[in-house]
Amino acid sequence: ARLDSPLVVPELATFNVELNGSPQALHGDALSRLAGELAATWGRCKRVATGLDARLAMIGILPTVSLEDLGLHNMSPMKRYEALNEQVLRLRRGRPLELDIQGHDHLHREHRDVMLESATTSFQIHLQVNARDAARFFNAAKILSAPMVAVTANSPFLCGQDLWAETRIPLFEQSVSVGGTAYNNRVSFGVRYVEASIMEAFTANLERYPVLLPNVMDEPPETLSHLRLHNGTIWRWNRPLIGFDHDGNPHVRIEHRVVPAGPSVLDSIANAALFYGLVHALAPEADALVERLPFQTAKDNFYRAAREGLDAELEWLDGRRLGVSGLLTDSLVPAAEQALRRLGVDEADIRTYLGVIRGRLERGRNGAAWQRAYVARHGRDMPGLTAAYLERQESGAPVHEWPV
Repeated sequence: ARLDSPLVVPELATFNVELNGSPQALHGDALSRLAGELAATWGRCKRVATGLDARLAMIGILPTVSLEDLGLHNMSPMKRYEALNEQVLRLRRGRPLELDIQGHDHLHREHRDVMLESATTSFQIHLQVNARDAARFFNAAKILSAPMVAVTANSPFLCGQDLWAETRIPLFEQSVSVGGTAYNNRVSFGVRYVEASIMEAFTANLERYPVLLPNVMDEPPETLSHLRLHNGTIWRWNRPLIGFDHDGNPHVRIEHRVVPAGPSVLDSIANAALFYGLVHALAPEADALVERLPFQTAKDNFYRAAREGLDAELEWLDGRRLGVSGLLTDSLVPAAEQALRRLGVDEADIRTYLGVIRGRLERGRNGAAWQRAYVARHGRDMPGLTAAYLERQESGAPVHEWPV
């Protein structure tokens, strides 16, 4: 409320806030413009937070968050979230949500509401695509999800337990689980590639997912209001979206949701640069790639990379087994670089942002690796870890340059 900015909106919990960026055409200094706007918004948010005797952390899971924090007393006072909680519990017939994550440690708890979701903070990357190309971009985004989550992981700790490199993945999936099968999980990697059209994803919404937030909206059918509301309650890790341009014409976007928030603005835009480059590199070949990398393999790769981060070994094209760091260094980052160059992105931006990714790979240090290294040196002092993280985040340096 104090910010009074259209770029900053409430989220599920009163201790969460969502920052947005303005759309940019993907050429020239687009990445620098995204970075500049996000840095300015982040700076304003920090100044307002200081006036409220608070600090902001841009991170996948806050190390100090407890299950006691994740209760309805901290839910944002918005009808949408109250209704979401009611409907999830209705579909579960009142059974508590079960949190069961096996990583370096094992965390097994029961929880009585959807507020577990508020512990997960992401950096959601959107790409508007031509409708006729959307299926290829959607499939390419699924294929590259494993290396993306490995190199960007920033969520190793929950309730003091060392779990997955990107614990946010299983936590979000379990936080709004309504039971059933892989075909109707509200948060999932999906069950197959798209075969011919992105419309298949919306058909699946209709056939497999009960309406979670029933609402009658007296709007013209061509605004697709009900379709968009329903799609907004199905959180695929790669989600197709229908939006509208300023002139009122509809468009298709691919929302890539696998990347956590943080560790810095520079890291975040580097993650976006890698995704934009990789998806443009892979999309033209996506029809052939889905034959060389079966969907189940892409799915297994994703969860393995979320568990193991930069140490993961993936089954890549034609059954080859490759370490994800080597795959990124030798093949994927160069491919992303060439694709960004073809799009006309400024050379300085390409060097800056993909240079951050290369720095992470050379040092083997993403956000998750830094957090674990800090704990290995200083012990499991979660407030101390959080304080050190905030201090380094505020320096603006990328995480691979942070001292332990």
